[in-house]
Amino acid sequence: MREILELLERDSTLSHDTLATMTGLPVADVTAQIASWEQAGVIRRYKAVVDWEKVDGDDSPEVTAFIDVAVAPARGVGFDDVAERISRFDEVQSVYLVSGGHDLRCTVTGRHIRAVSDFVSQKLSTIDRVTATATHFVLKTHKKDGDSFAEPEQDHRLRVTP
Repeated sequence: MREILELLERDSTLSHDTLATMTGLPVADVTAQIASWEQAGVIRRYKAVVDWEKVDGDDSPEVTAFIDVAVAPARGVGFDDVAERISRFDEVQSVYLVSGGHDLRCTVTGRHIRAVSDFVSQKLSTIDRVTATATHFVLKTHKKDGDSFAEPEQDHRLRVTP
């Protein structure tokens, strides 16, 4: 059954019939298992990975930043309460507890650099026990969620004719 999850993670548009064919399971079993995972919260949502640089118009791209956050841990909760609070902001796409020089790494999006800057200075850094932040702006996306944004190389070989 794990194979179904791996296939859906790679391509959420696969139909239940296609998943059944690929896994060798009956369609009814695939449908029931997916419904069970959706209800239990194992499958959180379905989404598309968009290369915003290829979308026409000036309003498409947003600024993305990785923000490393140092937190003074609290007895009994560690970093979890601060991570939960940060997670509630609309600008925050993800929050991870990480090893290294900082405790949390957040992915934040905004309409422009100033919006991300305002988020860090007015919302993030004012949270109790946040002791430091380091912001890293994304300049170009090469790969996201397992999908490469690189253009495939053209085949420069000469055609073989009989």
